[in-house]
Amino acid sequence: MIKLRFASPEMLVDINEIPDLGYHRIDADGSVHVGALCRHADLERSSLLATRQPTMAAAAPLVADPIVRNRGTLVGSLCHADPQGDWASVMVSLDGLVVAQGPRGRRTIAVKELVHGPFQTTLAYDEVVVEAIAPAPKGAPAGGYLKLERRVGDFATVGVAVSVDRTGDEVTRAGIGLTGVGGSTISADDAAQLLVGGPLTSDAIGEAAALAAQAAQPRTDHRGSASYKRHLVSVFTSRILTGLIRSQEEAA
Repeated sequence: MIKLRFASPEMLVDINEIPDLGYHRIDADGSVHVGALCRHADLERSSLLATRQPTMAAAAPLVADPIVRNRGTLVGSLCHADPQGDWASVMVSLDGLVVAQGPRGRRTIAVKELVHGPFQTTLAYDEVVVEAIAPAPKGAPAGGYLKLERRVGDFATVGVAVSVDRTGDEVTRAGIGLTGVGGSTISADDAAQLLVGGPLTSDAIGEAAALAAQAAQPRTDHRGSASYKRHLVSVFTSRILTGLIRSQEEAA
């Protein structure tokens, strides 16, 4: 916020020396917990995420650039509330939560409800987020994250996060989050819900990709026209879901 000149605080509080916040772990129920000081690079190198939370694993290496990944955090990214942030769309696709700590205790907030505008959250002035949570999957987890950027570290032109849980061939839960195509992260709920209750098929993927593109609210700018960005949403959604079918066929 200071770098963007959106804020000029009189005082900065460094939380880096607070102990026991640099963790990421998978609890017994299968949920993933990420502490406020867990760096992007820790998640990028995580052996836990690769098999237990593939959507997060796919996004981690694509966040910004190596310098940012070595110092920045998932929780910090969520609280920054940048419409072009990668982690927000990932956590939206996973029905993710954050845990806020304040003088009145702790409360849990859905990531979908955390942001109410560009760089604006629903946190109280005296609250700080101490943890992010990806709930346990409802079946075998699968997913991916794709984005287009003009160069490494640039703001995303479009990003799409897809998370799918399956029992056998049936999709038991799905989520689709969109980056860079609106004033805040967009949850393409209608597109995701279309996938639930049956197998992934080419027809279902085509319909879901079209609905995801309709959910986008892009604006024409120097990165591309609104129609181009909607097209990318459709292409990325379709590409991720088609890849899941291919992976399942290869595993069989």
